[in-house]
Amino acid sequence: MSSFATAEVCDAHASHLASGDLRALQPIFKIYGQCRAFSGPVVTLKVFEDNVLVREHLESKGEGRVLVIDGGGSMRCALVGGNLGQLAQNNGWVGIVVNGCIRDVDEINGCDIGVRALASHPQKSYKRGNGEKGVPVHIGGTLIHDGEWLYADSDGILVSKTELTEAEIFSKTHRGEREREEGKNGHSVMAHKRSTSTAVAGSASATVGGDSLLERIPENLLNEIFLKLEPETLSSLSSLACVSRTLQSSVNNVLSSFSSAFSLDPQTFDGIRRNLGNIQKITLDCLRLSDSSIRNLLGPDVEELILLKCSSLSCRFLSSIGRTCPNLSQLLLIEFRVLTLEFSGFIDKSSVFDLNFRGSLENCRSLESLKIKIRGGEINDYSFMLLGIYHLLPKTIKILKLQPSISLDTLVFFRTIPIPHTTFSQTLTQISLVLDTITDLLLHTITHSLPLLTDLDLKDQPSSDTSDDLSDLGIQSLIHCKNLTHLSLIRIRHHSSTSFKRTTDMGFFLLSEGCKQLESVRLSGFSKVSDAGFTSILNSCSNLKKFEIQNTHLLTDLTFQDVSKVPRVLEEVKLVSCNSITSEGVHEIASCSGLKILDLFGCKSVADSCLGNVSKLRLLTSLNLSGADVTDSGMVILGKIHAPITFLSLRGCKRVTDKGIGHLLSNGKIGNNLTSLDLGHMPGITDYSVGIVVDSCIGLVELCIRNCFHVTNVSMKVLGLKGGIRRVDVYNCSGLTVGCFELLKKPLFRGLQWIGIGKTRVICVGDDGFDEIHRERPWLTICADGCEVGCHDGWQFHKF
Repeated sequence: MSSFATAEVCDAHASHLASGDLRALQPIFKIYGQCRAFSGPVVTLKVFEDNVLVREHLESKGEGRVLVIDGGGSMRCALVGGNLGQLAQNNGWVGIVVNGCIRDVDEINGCDIGVRALASHPQKSYKRGNGEKGVPVHIGGTLIHDGEWLYADSDGILVSKTELTEAEIFSKTHRGEREREEGKNGHSVMAHKRSTSTAVAGSASATVGGDSLLERIPENLLNEIFLKLEPETLSSLSSLACVSRTLQSSVNNVLSSFSSAFSLDPQTFDGIRRNLGNIQKITLDCLRLSDSSIRNLLGPDVEELILLKCSSLSCRFLSSIGRTCPNLSQLLLIEFRVLTLEFSGFIDKSSVFDLNFRGSLENCRSLESLKIKIRGGEINDYSFMLLGIYHLLPKTIKILKLQPSISLDTLVFFRTIPIPHTTFSQTLTQISLVLDTITDLLLHTITHSLPLLTDLDLKDQPSSDTSDDLSDLGIQSLIHCKNLTHLSLIRIRHHSSTSFKRTTDMGFFLLSEGCKQLESVRLSGFSKVSDAGFTSILNSCSNLKKFEIQNTHLLTDLTFQDVSKVPRVLEEVKLVSCNSITSEGVHEIASCSGLKILDLFGCKSVADSCLGNVSKLRLLTSLNLSGADVTDSGMVILGKIHAPITFLSLRGCKRVTDKGIGHLLSNGKIGNNLTSLDLGHMPGITDYSVGIVVDSCIGLVELCIRNCFHVTNVSMKVLGLKGGIRRVDVYNCSGLTVGCFELLKKPLFRGLQWIGIGKTRVICVGDDGFDEIHRERPWLTICADGCEVGCHDGWQFHKF
């Protein structure tokens, strides 16, 4: 082809770009060689820090072809040097595209070929002869096949499924001739653009003054669009209200409730707050906000208030919320009446005594839901003030969650005050407590004091085994709850390996016979319960939808051997750290066609053989295979799944490599729905996999690649160019350099809300560097510690 321009090709073939027949590579390549523009059929090659196959290809006749080398984006050595550049020129290759580095730049710039590469590096590559020829390669955010056509010039690189003929391309020369011809005829292109713009502007202004097309848009459609807007754009919503009556109504509807999914900075928050009217529902991440910011938002119209991460708010303010929002209530049977507070236990101990909720709760006499959560610190430090809440609960309360709470204090209150005097006992249906120890007496007292109980959620964290620990007698007392549908008994194992050693199969037999109405069961730490006990619950509770077992080594495949013989309504199965579960058990579980969530975290004996059955689950939305013994071959099977999976975790699947990720996402079925993907702790993952993910997962919002040592700055740049990514975890990715810090600046990573960079070289920029990013992106949280994505359970331990 004598002349072409990639910009003109894009302009002339918008439909081909939309269909994928024509694709543009991301602008990550630098230009080398004498030929600024080149084109030809593609020859693909995949290697990693090894250029033996590169030389082998360039020693053959090029015949006008382009060698596309996927080097995994490695920035540690060069794949092409001056000798290979000269060899390519002599053998008739027109160009080389390297997803990696080159060296001998001056020599390559003297060769009559075109070269594109990520960077230059003085170190040569290894000589092992490893690699793959003629395979599809992911480079620059797109999949390139052997035999396709590549077009490169100063504007960028295009890949076409077929060769573009002269007639299909407007070159820059053709464009100049066309403009000169139009000038002769008195039809200047710029004049035409100006006249078109004027006409459009006039039409728009006339429309606003007359019958606006906006008035014809259904209001429910506008509401749906506004609800999907990011919080930082909410401040501009009210300015739209003057455009049309429909917009004004929709804006008012959206701004009647406010929810922030991440930590807003004060400036952004104040900009939003000024445009809010009579706000009724508030869910707010308060990590960066002060008392005054939130006080100005609260008012008598607030009916639902959820304040999370309140570490920067004073105890005095938290205690006065009820006086600020006396109407934390609303009409019965419409919605919950909610107050939720979550704050850090690592606060100034001298201010703890200001945290007195009497003033708040006495003013909230229609409160239906109260949740107070103190994260971190010792249970004994704060339980005394939560104990007083029992005495202040209004008679309307239905849902109560307290963290932490001392077992003895809770027991004393329920046992010393008669039930008729505890008015909330006649309304409370859901209770959730985080305790020091769950005992038989506590469970017996709660179940006899709350006759309407439907949801019971108890967690404890004893420092050692106790003589009054939960036993079969305590489990038996649950049969007095005739309305119980949701049961959760969890022993947390953060610092000790204690378990419910006094609870056996007999207790579970009694539970299954007395509570057949159970719909959800969550159990953790029952080390003495075997398959017989768990099977009795599965078989007796015909309405069971959620079944979660954690840290139980006696649970085996036998529990599920008859699952396929009886129709089930199971929608969620979680078997966390149940090491005795194998592929056979998962095979049986997959017979439940209604499954939506399957969590096999830590089930090390689960392998590829069960993935065929899992892939047949048509309703599955969440799949966790963390730590499973699956391989690249299993990814081929999983890649054929038709279920609308939005969450997938392969964390710690050490036998899955780049090749497996390619198989998983190559057909686009999973990638079309995935919003959250965890590839952490996988040594076989490199920049190549990240490129595949970016190219295939259109709606990806959250990506975890922590402890992936071969991930480099190339991955960060590719992620930064992808729109829509909100949370990225690159903790302990040792391949990242200090230069990665520059990628956090605009315009890359548009919309990013959270990034974890702990144990990477990026933190070497220090506070001054982070302050610079914070000024540019005040709503971005940069976590330099080891928190999981979002710092949901870790923010209380550190400062950002």
